[in-house]
Amino acid sequence: MSLRDSRAVAVALVTFATFTDIVAYSIAVPVLPDLSRRLGASPTTIGLLFASFGLTLLIVSMPMGAMSDRIGRKAPMAGGLVALAAATLLFAFARGLPGLFAARLVQGAADAVTWVVGFALIADLYGADERGRVTSIVMSGTGFAFMVGPSLGGWLYEMGGIRLPFVTVAAMAVAGALAFLWLRIPSPRSAHDPVPIGVVLRVPAIGACAAAVVAASATITMLEPVMAMHLQTLGVGPARIGLLFGIAAVATTLLHPIYGRLADRWGARRLTLLGLLLTSLVLPILARTRTFESAVALFVLQVATMALVITPSLAYMGEATSDAGIKSFGVAYGLYNVAWGAGLLGGPALGGFLFERMGFAGLAIVWAPAVIAITLLLARAGSRPTAARAV
Repeated sequence: MSLRDSRAVAVALVTFATFTDIVAYSIAVPVLPDLSRRLGASPTTIGLLFASFGLTLLIVSMPMGAMSDRIGRKAPMAGGLVALAAATLLFAFARGLPGLFAARLVQGAADAVTWVVGFALIADLYGADERGRVTSIVMSGTGFAFMVGPSLGGWLYEMGGIRLPFVTVAAMAVAGALAFLWLRIPSPRSAHDPVPIGVVLRVPAIGACAAAVVAASATITMLEPVMAMHLQTLGVGPARIGLLFGIAAVATTLLHPIYGRLADRWGARRLTLLGLLLTSLVLPILARTRTFESAVALFVLQVATMALVITPSLAYMGEATSDAGIKSFGVAYGLYNVAWGAGLLGGPALGGFLFERMGFAGLAIVWAPAVIAITLLLARAGSRPTAARAV
């Protein structure tokens, strides 16, 4: 088999694409606020700029997944990376806030295409007994991107000014697009028999997986700002808070391959629900953190339980889809992305609201039982896959 036809090369390119996407996303953390202020943006406007990413992510995910089911994975993957390159160049050469907003919106759409079509391609190429291992490779790459992205962005910014970080990522995205055009990707099995989106949405197991993803995403994204605010009340400075999140990123990067293999062995659905349950049980313990040292130990434990949701849930979506007799993996992973985006939008907002009124301990007492209840309901609702019926 030539390299152009290799499944391993395809996985490597999906990993590179998601790595590039996360680096593009994360370099904005140290760069965009400063650039926005230079262009006259208020803090509220800067917040809206960051939030606009999620708008196109939610709008584009499912339609692009459905399109990739019909026309194949190659063109959408290459097009998504070209869009990512265009977005980063817009950031580099924007002369006003409208240009920055346009770049952020395009970036959100490119993110949706890369993740949805990339994981659909993996589901096309690998069976249920291998998907956990393969998706863990991709997630390890993105974990590494989260570690190096902000530092790389800041370093390139200081070395070459505002444009260099974005031009560098644009070059990476173009290289990825050319690589996908070179790759020979077989047509998805659903290309000759497309399944309507409504049919996919009516499968109980797929709905249960999506609900689990919303609960996981809301909890994970809620914890990011809340943990930082809690540590600030304990007198922990920004540098040590950044160190804490860096240590957590290293831990999850190492754990993703382990959890992926466990998902293949024990079942992706089982591990996803176990991860949700353990996440909720550890949360009240984390809320009792009183020192930086205890925060390191407990936060690493917390992110370890969260990683037990992320990697298996990606395999779970593919498993639920194929068990239902559906081959429209693009639609299924589009739904996954929408579910993650919904949790991302709601989790931090609700978490901040509760934290302001009852503190971290009170928030955990309310949040953890809710996640446990959702987990128990999903354990019953999604236990039996239902075959899809054509409409």
